[in-house]
Amino acid sequence: MSPAERDSGGMGALDRAAAILGAFDAVHRELTLATLVARSGLPRSTAHRTADKMLRLGWLDKPADRYRIGNRLFELSGLAPIRHVLREAVLPFLQDLYNATRTTVQLGVLSGTDVLIVEKIGGHRPMTMLSQVGGLIPAHCSGLGRAILAYSDPTTVDAVIASGLNRRTPRTITSPTALRRELAEIPAHGLAIDREEGNVGVSCVAAPIFGPLGAVAAALSVTGPTGLVRPDRAGPAVRLAAAAASRAYAAR
Repeated sequence: MSPAERDSGGMGALDRAAAILGAFDAVHRELTLATLVARSGLPRSTAHRTADKMLRLGWLDKPADRYRIGNRLFELSGLAPIRHVLREAVLPFLQDLYNATRTTVQLGVLSGTDVLIVEKIGGHRPMTMLSQVGGLIPAHCSGLGRAILAYSDPTTVDAVIASGLNRRTPRTITSPTALRRELAEIPAHGLAIDREEGNVGVSCVAAPIFGPLGAVAAALSVTGPTGLVRPDRAGPAVRLAAAAASRAYAAR
């Protein structure tokens, strides 16, 4: 075993790079070496050596004394099917939905037991409490997550419940029975409603997007202040956008 492998517990090069990348998130976008070491769990010498290699590859950038994700990863992310196919097919309908509601719209897919935000249009009134593109939100207490889970197989729903229905606000549903009941009611009207369950004062109306074989693939939503986002007003536009997006995505 080489010295580099010994000082990082036998981790391979890809494992070390993954640990470095895993240190970044929506809150920690730029990291000093000390913070990178603390968040990655790697020895300082290993973290420094790995980060330097990643700088040469363009995976990281370091304009001053802080590391950040490099442009090369951004370039590669555009090649992922979720962005190249799904996003490109759905984006025109997200824009239509934003124009109709003038409220933040989002596109998300299920990633494990969370929802990955694939696209977001916020206009001139950005909501800083919402996750950015690339961020994760819990599936159980989000309109996007419920719109997907309502049409998912039982094992997927079971996995979300088993991961823990953490309370985000006083209104978050934390009972498995109540969540299953909520999901069972969604197909009847094609909309999933989040009533201040993810963020206090913020509500969401979401609808599913289906793929070529008829399986649920994603969901889109309108999200904003509870006083502005009402299911009776936003619901028809959300359903219409999701139906059109499903047709466009299936055609791809």
